[in-house]
Amino acid sequence: MLLSANRSHLLVVDAQARLMPAIHEGEAMLRNIGILLQAASRLGVPVTVTEQYPKGLGPTVEAVSEALPASTPVLSKTSFSSAGDPSIAERVSLLRGEGRGQLVICGAEAHICVLQSALGFKEMGLDIYVVADGVSSRSPHSVQAACARLLHAGCHWVTTEMVAFEWMERAATEDFRALAPLFR
Repeated sequence: MLLSANRSHLLVVDAQARLMPAIHEGEAMLRNIGILLQAASRLGVPVTVTEQYPKGLGPTVEAVSEALPASTPVLSKTSFSSAGDPSIAERVSLLRGEGRGQLVICGAEAHICVLQSALGFKEMGLDIYVVADGVSSRSPHSVQAACARLLHAGCHWVTTEMVAFEWMERAATEDFRALAPLFR
């Protein structure tokens, strides 16, 4: 049940410029997404970024786009579920075929695009880990409702630290020394 860097894939959902000002505790969410991106980059976890109708919601916020590992695809969508977009579903399926069946999801909004993506990919047979402090919505009540529904559906509700430390597996390594300062 533990996450493994070798079996994981990080999906960053809709952390977009025009949406972020309305997101409850959006700054904290973006900080945690940044930590996840640094850990993913350091530990070789592939990342996929989605943008919901970028013409209306703008591009991915700079804080996220600047932290992306090289060659990370940023894929636009109009379906609320990333699993409902053929190019995103194809990328997730391709990585699953390479042994990456653990999908770690962060972003916005928890009760809409994150929830629908998580449930869609769960239905496709992936193990889903939604990052509690890496997701948010306009209302904290919506996040609570998403959490309850995701847990009931068999998804895992984790934290940024859980993800990073499970990916690292042990202390006294170069990876641990490089990433540990992010949690001070």
